[in-house]
Amino acid sequence: MTHSVAVLALPSVLPLDLGIPMQVFGLDPRYTVVVCADERLGPTPVGDVAIVGTRPLEALSHAQTVVVPGVADPTAPISGPTLEALRTAADRGARMVSICTGVFALAAAGLLRGRTVTTHWQEADRLRDLHPEVSVDARPLFIDDGDVLTSAGVVAGVDLCLHIVGRDFGGAAANQRARAIVAAPRRDGGQAQFIAASTREPRGERLRDLRAVMTADPARRHTIAELAARVPCSPRTLVRTFVEETGSTPAQWMAAIRIDLAREILETTDLPIEQLGERTGLGSPSATRAAFRKVCGVSPEQYRRTFTAGG
Repeated sequence: MTHSVAVLALPSVLPLDLGIPMQVFGLDPRYTVVVCADERLGPTPVGDVAIVGTRPLEALSHAQTVVVPGVADPTAPISGPTLEALRTAADRGARMVSICTGVFALAAAGLLRGRTVTTHWQEADRLRDLHPEVSVDARPLFIDDGDVLTSAGVVAGVDLCLHIVGRDFGGAAANQRARAIVAAPRRDGGQAQFIAASTREPRGERLRDLRAVMTADPARRHTIAELAARVPCSPRTLVRTFVEETGSTPAQWMAAIRIDLAREILETTDLPIEQLGERTGLGSPSATRAAFRKVCGVSPEQYRRTFTAGG
């Protein structure tokens, strides 16, 4: 008996995100896949083309798994019937899955209250702002929370769908699908998204010059007393102001700066890994590997292979 999957095509659905579940599940004889849409809205646009021949929303109520791919505008209004169809499917016990910004639809339907979910790191803050009842973790590639599974963008959606195949039919089946679609070996959901930078844009300017000094010399050990004397202010005022402007303490800020520098070095140079800690201030090779893995979810060696042509 096959496992039924319904893929919900929302207006402005992203073509790549839509294609992921259709490719992973649709060409696997262990699954039956249908694409659903609110047909009262007319053909669903996908880039410069449109989907026709979709199933009505009622098909969601018969599926064992519902997949919501990402959309170009995650804040666009979703039709009432679509939200109700999602709620009905979840209430019936369907497994709810989102790829990238598809998580916004699940949140809008009220299905994520008290859950921890992920999405593309660029959209994490917007999801937090719109749905404060949802815990958003922008670090993992995907999160499996039993009957609700969410992923980051595009390739992480492939990782999640292959994970689902493994959950349904075992690791051998997932590996078989990965080979069939010529995908990279399955990555664990705990691996971190490769975000553009580990530090957030500061919200204040009082300590701008101080942050520039810290950034310019990341290998140096900056003490709170030394930094406070540069401002000048008391150590307590320094820490408080630093947190207000950056969301992190000076030590946390420097740790993120060092990781970002390490990532840049790994992506653009062939500096030996053993020298990475000395160059960035991350410390010994073992300390560097531990700190890097904690933030990025992979070792420096794995990270370099990912971003090296032919690696």
